Amino acid sequence: MNLLRLRAMARKEFIQIYRDPRSLGMAIAMPIMLLLLFGYALALDVDNVPLVAWDQDGTPASRDLLSRFAASRFFSLRKYAANYRELEEAIDSRRALMALVIPRGFGGRVESGRPADVQLIVDGSDANTATLAIGYADAVALAYSQDLAIRAARRSNGVTLRAPLDLRPRVWFNTDLESRNFIIPGLIAVIMMIIAALLTSLTVAREWERGTMEQLISTPVKAPELVLGKLLPYFAIGLLDLVVAVAMGKVLFGVPMRGNPLLLFAMASIFLAGALALGMLISIVTRNQLLANQAGIVLTFLPAFLLSGFMYAINNMPEAIQLVTYVIPARYFITLLKGIYLKGVGLRILIGDAFLLTLFAVAMVVLANVKFKKKLV
Repeated sequence: MNLLRLRAMARKEFIQIYRDPRSLGMAIAMPIMLLLLFGYALALDVDNVPLVAWDQDGTPASRDLLSRFAASRFFSLRKYAANYRELEEAIDSRRALMALVIPRGFGGRVESGRPADVQLIVDGSDANTATLAIGYADAVALAYSQDLAIRAARRSNGVTLRAPLDLRPRVWFNTDLESRNFIIPGLIAVIMMIIAALLTSLTVAREWERGTMEQLISTPVKAPELVLGKLLPYFAIGLLDLVVAVAMGKVLFGVPMRGNPLLLFAMASIFLAGALALGMLISIVTRNQLLANQAGIVLTFLPAFLLSGFMYAINNMPEAIQLVTYVIPARYFITLLKGIYLKGVGLRILIGDAFLLTLFAVAMVVLANVKFKKKLV
């Protein structure tokens, strides 16, 4: 490989990018836009669940139960209803996700130590949110029941009961359970995969459509020099996008960086090289910009978003789909990002994912070089 020819090829591609401000703007502005859009709009936290209540009892015991829901950060008591029709209207119009119905005689049953029923109506159209909200409601009801049992025991014999099990949870790596802390690292992987593949998927196809590939074929530039020369400018742009994304994650979203930044950039460079080579391979095979763009979206965005573990836990997928995820490079890069970002671990723990990511990058670069032929047909 001749370094002068490689340098000349990279310089030519830099000039091409400079003369196409739309592509350069897309390469810089799109990651920023996607981070802002997904970072602020995509939140998996379930807080302030809108709640309406129908207190048919109106006793201190029923008001005490309602006050516990109102005081919880997971619920927002929006309205006191007077009948079932008002509850239905609130849930149908999405003004409330849950409705709490306290029947008559609730206070009397509680004071006498008898079981008391309370109805909880939940809008199940959003199954995930409804499941989490039911769990929060169960926790509030359990705490209320325990307090009632302790007070009843103290009144009867003066003995203070203690719970037989004192569970004290301690959350590691994401203490406040903020969804942004794992969404932002995953977004970096998805955005890099999309931008890298889409940018390079047009390079060779553009040369064929503009008729300049014949000129390149006639030059002494060898196939590996042409492929690597076209990759280098986009590799530099990808690293710039990575710096911007990491800075935005830290400054705008407050995502902690507990690991080694150098390790992060090293793993990102490997992933970026593989994604760029994948886009180049698509461009070489299709020779058409429109087709290359469509294939780039199908082969990068959808797998990286759906099958990488970014949005949906891989363990919850069907076994056949879990097998498919092993060929998705974003799966390994997201694992690396979360390990470096949140856990602060190094290669001793992440060596397996780093090896598979490197294998992907090497395979894509080799395939791109093998598929590119300096021939007109």
